[in-house]
Amino acid sequence: MHLSQRMFLEERRKRILAYLDQHERVTVNFLAQTCSVTKETVRTDLNSLAQQGLLKRCHGGALVIRRSLQSAIIQDTGISVDALLTKLISQNKNTRSREKGKSVKDKVCILGSFNVDIVARVERFPKGGETLLATGSTLGPGGKGANQAMAASRAGAKVHFVAKVGKDQFSQFAYDHLSSSDIHSFTLYQSETEPTGNAIIFVSQEDGENMIAIHPGANKSITDEEVAAMLDELAESNVLLVQMENNFHATLNAVKLAKKLGVTVILNPAPYSPEVLECLAHVDMITPNETEASLMSGIEVTDFASAKLASQKITAMGARKVIITLGARGALIQDGAHFHQVPVFPALSVDTTGAGDAFNGALAAATAMGQSTIQAAHYASAFASLAVEREGASNMPSLEQVQARLASR
Repeated sequence: MHLSQRMFLEERRKRILAYLDQHERVTVNFLAQTCSVTKETVRTDLNSLAQQGLLKRCHGGALVIRRSLQSAIIQDTGISVDALLTKLISQNKNTRSREKGKSVKDKVCILGSFNVDIVARVERFPKGGETLLATGSTLGPGGKGANQAMAASRAGAKVHFVAKVGKDQFSQFAYDHLSSSDIHSFTLYQSETEPTGNAIIFVSQEDGENMIAIHPGANKSITDEEVAAMLDELAESNVLLVQMENNFHATLNAVKLAKKLGVTVILNPAPYSPEVLECLAHVDMITPNETEASLMSGIEVTDFASAKLASQKITAMGARKVIITLGARGALIQDGAHFHQVPVFPALSVDTTGAGDAFNGALAAATAMGQSTIQAAHYASAFASLAVEREGASNMPSLEQVQARLASR
């Protein structure tokens, strides 16, 4: 096959997938007319894409599959983030180009982690060298990226989630969980060498607080090519949400790519690493909790006043907008020279494991839907207050429940 023919074939199949993503189904006749090829050529395209698990064949056409578990589909393509950025700069394809209707309203793209959470419920946290009997245990889905993708989806956004798992017994678990969720679409890459990430979690029955140890596994092995393959999804998104559970180089490249495309970038700097500071110039909003804000700023955050000082220090380092979550004290917003306090919504705490993820996912969703930073933070606070009343880090409230809590304020 000549190079020009292969490129046309790849472009045609890309157009087929893009059409399916928007319209859910398509007929052979329509594609043959639209692409100016024979019906037999279209059938070949559809069968090939179906074999890759990218669509489902039906009588006379195809149906969308909004999920992908793949190991080597994009390897050896020669794609790199640097090459994409150079191309975008040369085309001047920046923030303003997206105002012509390419972005999809309410769409959030999330690059993040997927972990299997092994949770033990204990009366209290064990002391060093002590063995405690757990009152119960569960094995379930987790990872900050997956939790935030679930939260943003339940908060009303159209979410595309990108993560990486191993080739082990937990990869199918991840695929099945995400397939049955409210997440609109996702791509799971598979590592040949690293296992699916996992977390060991203790949840205290005294106050719902938690202790967590994470083995990141495949989450730390996302490649430059896998980030570059996010281009189309990013270009259609209003918001990119990232955390620090993936390898930093991949996260930074995704942030740079999104920023060049004019996508609003929200960084949840958890778990904290000094590398966060390298992202600040490319991030629109950063959302540390008290501990992370203290580490970033060198100022111990204990209340609203100290949070304000820490926020000023973080802004001086290059951050545009800062939201410091303060647990039961609510949150502080610094937007330029202006400060706002977001009050907490009363909640009966059962499990705080996913509280930060609930807040960040809902914040991203509300931002994508056009809410101001203050409005989005209030919405996220209500969302998180409901999340802590539910057991399990990925167990997020519904849109209707959040609206009811907001109305009760």
